[in-house]
Amino acid sequence: MPFDPPSAVLRTTGAGGWTLVEPLAYRGREERFVVPAGFETDLATVPRPVLWLVPEAGRYTLAAVLHDWLCTVGIATGVVTSRQADGLFRRAMREADVPVLLRWLMWTGVRWGALADPQRRRGWLATAPGVLAVSLLATPLVLPSVVVVPGLLVYAAAERLVSGSSGVRPWSRRRGRGRRAR
Repeated sequence: MPFDPPSAVLRTTGAGGWTLVEPLAYRGREERFVVPAGFETDLATVPRPVLWLVPEAGRYTLAAVLHDWLCTVGIATGVVTSRQADGLFRRAMREADVPVLLRWLMWTGVRWGALADPQRRRGWLATAPGVLAVSLLATPLVLPSVVVVPGLLVYAAAERLVSGSSGVRPWSRRRGRGRRAR
């Protein structure tokens, strides 16, 4: 097994955040990486509209923790490039028996994410043909997400409306702070 231990002990830090309780080591073909205890991760960074297709956790969780570490500490220290970090993510998912279609979708997602991040953008053009090909092939799979976006917007508006009138930090109370009662 490439990961030692073969499972991770994580503690929630709230709002989708997790902290690694024990170190997590990954042994690749030629490299070895140790994600230290105390490292904070959000597991798989998945846009809300596609959570129905790719949950934040699954067989790929350890690969996602490793990828988060590589994309922060690994790139900052020059241990890996962004392109290498994403390639290691895909390889670690393959070694974890993540289905081929899912791992290529996730790899495409992190490569698109690299394009949007100035610190990770370097080397993106080298992978652009693969990213674009997988994106095009995945369009029928991801297209239902277009229906999810309006639903999320309606939910956010409803949540704001309900929160404002339920006594949980209502807008009118916040505005009135500092006034004397009459």
